[in-house]
Amino acid sequence: MKAAATIIGAVLLAVLAYLLLRGGDVAPVEGETGLSVPSGQEVRFLEFIGLGQGSDGLAVRFRFVAPAISRDGGTVSAEAAQKDMEWLCNNYALERLPSTGPVPAQIVISMADRELPFGTQEPLATQFFEAFRIQDNACIWEAF
Repeated sequence: MKAAATIIGAVLLAVLAYLLLRGGDVAPVEGETGLSVPSGQEVRFLEFIGLGQGSDGLAVRFRFVAPAISRDGGTVSAEAAQKDMEWLCNNYALERLPSTGPVPAQIVISMADRELPFGTQEPLATQFFEAFRIQDNACIWEAF
């Protein structure tokens, strides 16, 4: 029984990965520029990482480059960046989730002041992360 559940889970993950990454109106475009957020800074979409297991089910991650959050000469505070990430979740990430198939339980939005490989720890980089659950087609902030 456990093996069957594992196989079904793997199939569902593969289907969701296909739907999220197939292109068209579902998947974001890497390197997309010109996203203006509430703080006034301009952010650039870096990449989508999908289908990790979050605390409450499937989780997807949208990563952005936001040079204005830099601790050295940046103009956007952590509080303003948090509002920007909520805006990105509601106005960017939600629009790019599939309309069919499994729905992720959590969206993680991350911003870094520079382009970094996923999972890299760079002491000089400024990075912010926020997690949101999806409820009534809206992003609801969750504390990490």
